[in-house]
Amino acid sequence: MKHRVLGKTGKEVSEIGFGAWAIGGAWGDVSVADAKQALHASLDAGTTFIDTADVYGDGRSERIIAEVLKERGGPRPMVATKAGRRQSPHTADGYNRENLTAFVERSLANLDTDALDLLQLHCPPTEVYYRPEVFGVLDDLVAAGKLRSYGVSVEKVEEGLKAMEYANVATVQIIFNMFRQRPAGLFFAEAARRGVGVIARVPLASGLLTGKMNRDTLFAADDHRAFNRNGEAFDKGETFSGVPYGLALEVVEDIRKLLPAGAAMTQFALKWILMEDAVSTVIPGAKNGAQAQANSAASAAPALPADVMQEIRNLYLSRIAPHVHHLW
Repeated sequence: MKHRVLGKTGKEVSEIGFGAWAIGGAWGDVSVADAKQALHASLDAGTTFIDTADVYGDGRSERIIAEVLKERGGPRPMVATKAGRRQSPHTADGYNRENLTAFVERSLANLDTDALDLLQLHCPPTEVYYRPEVFGVLDDLVAAGKLRSYGVSVEKVEEGLKAMEYANVATVQIIFNMFRQRPAGLFFAEAARRGVGVIARVPLASGLLTGKMNRDTLFAADDHRAFNRNGEAFDKGETFSGVPYGLALEVVEDIRKLLPAGAAMTQFALKWILMEDAVSTVIPGAKNGAQAQANSAASAAPALPADVMQEIRNLYLSRIAPHVHHLW
């Protein structure tokens, strides 16, 4: 497993992390046993970065992570969590001192730790990025020893660019994959210039880029790939990266033709992301040990040749960009 520096945290982390949304909920049924197996397999493969949120299963994801780390003992990986989405309705005004402090205390308890390695604002309304007092609260939580570092998770490139203007924002988490390429422009350049870490989320476009889905694939009622295709519950870009499902399946088949002989689609899609030096870590999810092992294998996969990178870029510009590029 290769490592990269995670922005202003100054810490080296595995370039393949573990995204813990799926073990918390909204991805169909995942048993505690399978969730733990996935985490153990990922950590056994050298993962040293886990991303979760207080809202994933209303704390279930955080608590499972704590249990696994207690079972393993030894050095702890970096665990990043997120806060803000537990408020209902989700408003900019809710990102206040009282709420943020309460969210942090709850995550500290769930994760069984004295300080959070990295707290990220969880895709707050755009207005939050124009409220310096919110980031002042986070500074105070760092000073109080509750947080080691903080960052943001954003929906839009513009939100990430604004967040970076705050000197103590260590990281920005953003959707980046073959279907969501806009961050590779100004956003990555600015992150590199400012020394801000980039956490690439939704790297497999909700599983589309594993190449295992088709028009007949069924999703459980409690899986966001069934209930949020048009943004019914949260931003539609979080589900299949906002790309129409039928079109995405067609483009996946075009991408499949570019795979080297014997290559797996999952590793190919993750390696494509890692070709960007600005990316600090990528956080695919896993619902079992086999998926976690497949994700981790991408670190050792060979680099993608320039002509293949250009073909993927061409597919994005001609087929995908008209549906997503202007939205996020």
